[in-house]
Amino acid sequence: MGRQSFQQLRRLLAYARPYLGGLVVAGIASLISTGFNLFFPQLVGRLIDASFLEANLGQLNRILPILLGVFAGQAIFTGIQNYLVARSGESVVAELRKSLYRHLLGLSSNFFENNRTGDITSRLTSDISTVQSVVSTTLVQVFTVPIVLVGTLAILFFTNWKLSLLILSVVPAVALIARYLGRQIRQMSKAFQDQVAKANAHAEETLSGVRVVQSFTAENHEAARYGDLIQDSLKVALQRARMSAVLGPMIFFSIFTALALVLWYGGRLVAVKEISPGVLLTFVLYTFNIAGTVGTLTSIFAQVQSALGASSRIFELLDTQTDLPEPEKPTPLPQVKGTVQFEEVGFSYGDRGKVLENISLTAHPGEVIAIVGPSGAGKSTLVSLVPRFYDVTSGKILLDGMDLRDMELQNLRGHIGIVPQETLLFSGSISENIQYGRLQAGENEVLEAAKAANAHEFISRFPEGYATVVGERGVKLSGGQRQRIAIARALLKNPRLLILDEATSSLDSESESLVQEALNTLMQGRTTFVIAHRLSTVRSADRIVVLDQGKIVQEGRHEDLLEQGGLYKDLYELQFRNNTQA
Repeated sequence: MGRQSFQQLRRLLAYARPYLGGLVVAGIASLISTGFNLFFPQLVGRLIDASFLEANLGQLNRILPILLGVFAGQAIFTGIQNYLVARSGESVVAELRKSLYRHLLGLSSNFFENNRTGDITSRLTSDISTVQSVVSTTLVQVFTVPIVLVGTLAILFFTNWKLSLLILSVVPAVALIARYLGRQIRQMSKAFQDQVAKANAHAEETLSGVRVVQSFTAENHEAARYGDLIQDSLKVALQRARMSAVLGPMIFFSIFTALALVLWYGGRLVAVKEISPGVLLTFVLYTFNIAGTVGTLTSIFAQVQSALGASSRIFELLDTQTDLPEPEKPTPLPQVKGTVQFEEVGFSYGDRGKVLENISLTAHPGEVIAIVGPSGAGKSTLVSLVPRFYDVTSGKILLDGMDLRDMELQNLRGHIGIVPQETLLFSGSISENIQYGRLQAGENEVLEAAKAANAHEFISRFPEGYATVVGERGVKLSGGQRQRIAIARALLKNPRLLILDEATSSLDSESESLVQEALNTLMQGRTTFVIAHRLSTVRSADRIVVLDQGKIVQEGRHEDLLEQGGLYKDLYELQFRNNTQA
């Protein structure tokens, strides 16, 4: 095992530290159980000699209850060990999952745009399950099995050193086989986890977009693609299985070859009266103990190699740092007034060129700023910089005169409400989705927010009212209903800054009217950025900012911009003509 692998294993076992007490007790129980197991061959040997050599019925009667007591003790302490190991293992895995999930929630939007959700969830579930045995059962066995092995060998040498040397003759071969094949198993385990992650990512992607798949009658195509990915993982799994299938039998063949030599040579010693039949049987039983111990060590080695392959994928995520660093000494936010200043802001997505260039803009408290422009102009990117979903590449953004990067991220976002075009609702109840705006809000506050968002009426028509389950992503509700719940959620949060990202663009006229009325309620007294595709919805904005190719090309009120001419007038007239023709 290399230095990197050792450090990785050490890091993994650190998660078991809070449960070390239970694992120590499990180890003690394991040693006691092993002690009974080591005592068992001695009793059997005495029983054989008492039967065949001495014909001593009294000794036979004395040995039987002791033998039963040994079996009972072994069963009790093995049960204690198994429970404590299972409890510790499950607890460690739960903590590791929580730690990884908490870390993922702190990563930036950029990370999730560059990594498939299916791959991430695969690491969160199957990869962590793979390491479970290492931080529980294996951790106990790593300390107890060598003790058992040394203890058994000591008894064997005390019993007959000549026969013991036959057993030890196979150890070098076993070690070399385990080292070589174990390394191969580790590499294949990591490759297998990667293949499974690809299949999971594909499945999650297609199932979340199942309506698109079905609308293009691509079910067979997607099933075939998923089948190919699963087949690739199966190939790797079978390669790993072949290696494991070779590793175990080769080791057991070596051990039982030594056992055959023990029986042959031991039989000769019995024939010349050098040892008794009971001693030979005792030796054979101890040899089986060694075979089992070596087999356990081999299994531990294979499990550790598999776990190291999976844990490398887990730690890769845990070591991923957010590209939105928190300030060492964050500037405290007093009562937020709502002045937002963009000062020569530029932004680019890595090497994909500039998306925004030299943006300077000031939004005053309570002002409604509409941001319009052709597709790809940078409208959504601009407003995404306000809650620091991304950091500016150049320039800076100020809130009430303070640089956003000097503020604690959660504190900043706590003052911003967002209503996107595609509202994401969670699969709980309507009440829970509204309450997400402020988790400590009471039932009456949820009710008032729903009323202000024009949502109370349609919610009340459901048989279960606010307890109605909305389904995954809110699939059981219409687009207008989802938007009004999102507005209620934002109202409950009561933010000073508001971002509306084409919140009505995908709605029919009736829904748009209700949603727009709710939005007007939501915008009152808040600094608001409105991205709008339909220019008719932003005519009442305090100011309209026109973006084109990442730059501000026009700025003013609706009437002034129409008089100026230029891009805004062209876009407005184009929409007017299209609406008239429609």
